[in-house]
Amino acid sequence: MTEIATVKQRFGIIGTSELLDRALEVALRVAPTDLTVLVTGESGVGKEFFPQVIHAYSARKHNKYIAVNCAAIPEGTIDSELFGHEKGAFTGATEARKGYFEEADGGTIFLDEVAELPHSTQARLLRVLQTGEFIRVGSSKVQKTNVRVVAATNVNLQEAIVQGRFREDLFYRLSTVPISVPSLRERPEDIPLLFRKFAADVAVQYRMPAVTLDEGARQTLMHYYWRGNIRQLKNVAEQISAIEPARVITSEVLSRYLPRQEAGAPVAAGAPRFDEEMSSERELLYKVLFDMRADINDLKRMMGELMQQASGHRAEAPHDIKALLPSTAQSSLEPVRPAAEFAESEEVTDEAPREKTKADMQREQIIRALRRNNGRRREAAAELFMSERTLYRKIKELGITEN
Repeated sequence: MTEIATVKQRFGIIGTSELLDRALEVALRVAPTDLTVLVTGESGVGKEFFPQVIHAYSARKHNKYIAVNCAAIPEGTIDSELFGHEKGAFTGATEARKGYFEEADGGTIFLDEVAELPHSTQARLLRVLQTGEFIRVGSSKVQKTNVRVVAATNVNLQEAIVQGRFREDLFYRLSTVPISVPSLRERPEDIPLLFRKFAADVAVQYRMPAVTLDEGARQTLMHYYWRGNIRQLKNVAEQISAIEPARVITSEVLSRYLPRQEAGAPVAAGAPRFDEEMSSERELLYKVLFDMRADINDLKRMMGELMQQASGHRAEAPHDIKALLPSTAQSSLEPVRPAAEFAESEEVTDEAPREKTKADMQREQIIRALRRNNGRRREAAAELFMSERTLYRKIKELGITEN
């Protein structure tokens, strides 16, 4: 039996996928070191098993292993939970208390959902990773700890860095060794195995015959999108085992337990969909390019008319070049007279000209759309192929002035 097979048997990890084996191999190789590890993957793929494997095969295996869900701790108390506090440090602190980093000294601490840490806590964590030093809340005494940190997240930290939600220096400290856990869609051959395991567990627990899948149901299971990954698959297996009287499940029966959904990458709750963001920005850039091409064609036509007039000497060259421009171009050169009254209005002012970037192009296009629609966001958003909510957020992000 190989070492990877031993790990799977010990921790109850099911699957034969090469991507899964590769992730476990990296975990086993890095375990004997003290390097920081960042485990990434979608929600529900089983990221929590990898820090356990790393701790069990490290020199710290006889010391403490502490798992912390950073998203489950309120922002006001997370510093106290991680680094401890002194008596009287805040209301309710009736006695001094050790934090997780102090308790796990000599062992391993697993920071799940690390992207949810507030900025102040990120700075404290960075110091612990760099020097091993921390300060309890309400204390001025610097303390030392020797802790191996394994972090996990289902958030794209590169995007979080661009958005200012995560420190770039902390990202590089955490991701000394990255481990990417494959989603269920990337290992379809493992789906029937996992379903059989979950169905067998339910059968043993409630003393009933285990359900099985016919070939059609097996194919349906393997080609479903599984937005919730292993967690969703387990939920479906338990529902079918408890509700269905038949023990052989067909594709028709299985389909009743699979929510209809469009294919697309899962996103964190409350976060904007990445594919929608990319689509709106792409449409906006296309519109910029089309407008630029139209402006170039208008300039060519204008220059052609000027050259014809100059060569024929039949008429004087126009003193006002704006007269040769199309109506849309003229309107962009003339001041916009806002309507007397409307529900939602915005007055937009330009900043000083500078070298154009992608953000500048987006900003300019939004300003033009708002002017053409007299500040009405709904009409401007429709013209820019985006929702009114997305347009409002873009106005804030791009620093467009609202009076």
